[in-house]
Amino acid sequence: MIIQQLSIFVQNKIGRFTEVTNILGQAGVNMEAFTVSENSDFGILRLIVDDTQRAVDALRAANFAVNITDVVCLDCADTPGSIAPFMNILSREGVSIEYMYAFTMGDRSRIVIRTDDLERCDRLISE
Repeated sequence: MIIQQLSIFVQNKIGRFTEVTNILGQAGVNMEAFTVSENSDFGILRLIVDDTQRAVDALRAANFAVNITDVVCLDCADTPGSIAPFMNILSREGVSIEYMYAFTMGDRSRIVIRTDDLERCDRLISE
């Protein structure tokens, strides 16, 4: 399924991630998944939240640069090798993956995939 992800640009300094978590908590927004990539000057915090628009409004009000990006979210069993058949399909079909990250909830895994052809990716892994 295609879902929305937030990309928040943060300075690479102590306390910036803490500030984001406080803002979202005060706004009543639950962070469901996240990943951080960084370089020497700034980082990109990618988040899946339970209320995208509320999160965007709260973060922008606090002067954070926030983008909304569509991503594919694959739901599969949390067992060894369960993601392999899906990755085999995407590779065989020539789908390029820009990045991905995963999290588990109980006996299920959720894999967040960013690609340049979201609809095709979603269709291929849903068949």
